[in-house]
Amino acid sequence: MAEATPPQGAFNILAVVQSGRLQYEALLLAASLRASNPGFAGRLYLAEPQPGPLWRQDPRVADTDVRAALEALGVEFLPFASRVFGESYPHGNKIEALAALPEAPFLFLDTDTLVTGDLGAVGFDFARPSASMRREGTWPKQELYGPTPSQVWKSLYDRFGLEFAPTLDLAEPEEYWRRFLYFNAGWFFHQSPSAFGARFLEYAREIRDNPPEALVVQELYPWLDQIALPLVIHAFGGGRPGPELAGLDGDVTCHYRTLPLLYARESDAVVEMLEAVAGQQELRKILRRHEPAKLMIYQNRGRKVRALFDRADLPRREQAIRSVLKKEGLWLR
Repeated sequence: MAEATPPQGAFNILAVVQSGRLQYEALLLAASLRASNPGFAGRLYLAEPQPGPLWRQDPRVADTDVRAALEALGVEFLPFASRVFGESYPHGNKIEALAALPEAPFLFLDTDTLVTGDLGAVGFDFARPSASMRREGTWPKQELYGPTPSQVWKSLYDRFGLEFAPTLDLAEPEEYWRRFLYFNAGWFFHQSPSAFGARFLEYAREIRDNPPEALVVQELYPWLDQIALPLVIHAFGGGRPGPELAGLDGDVTCHYRTLPLLYARESDAVVEMLEAVAGQQELRKILRRHEPAKLMIYQNRGRKVRALFDRADLPRREQAIRSVLKKEGLWLR
């Protein structure tokens, strides 16, 4: 069996896969990685939750064609046990899966991601973790007469003995959401999956089970991973990504979320990569089983979506894009 540790200077990639939508997204992710980075020296692991008391049904990929296609693309399945979250919070898979990852620098990617450029051009400093800034002000919500966003966030930093003030972006107005360290959990990285995963699990479980009083009126789902993530990154000496990481959510990776959103707002290069890998004969026959792929890619409805939007002048909020797509009968998940 080959060594699990990547060569010097290389890193592993981790994503989470389950039966259903994620298995088809994983095919596109793996195929785009191989197409754009044929010499990638690390390993692509797909973490797969195992059946157990926290799942009503077996969450593993049962489709033998999908498994074979993923393995042909060099994927290694990584089984892990769901001990804390499971079906009640599938976002927690990315937290619990880290404990199963071999000890080496890693980049986590959500499955709904395409790799479109050279990962070797990204200036990773795995000792200083960071995460995606492609997010909106989804949490916390300012409640009438409730704690301010500053009070909410500070209560969390205080709970875990972390300094709050250094995390603030003082160029942003007080109480504006961008002032606070807040990430999308679509990608993040660190030098140690075991250390990062243990801290991530500790913080997320504590927030879920014993939230500070300032969080009483706040919704924790589905934001729990994104609430805990900045605390973990700050605890390990990380922070907001600098220009050396601009290729992530840029020319190197694209976290597209859904295929209609991809066609609506992403670059021509992203669409070209999607259609190139989806056009491979061995993947085409499998991806056609996935309704969004069948309609958007193979029946060309993605091109109809693309014609509805000006990429140079998109609506500010994703919800506005979704509303247009729903009105036109082109919203699929």
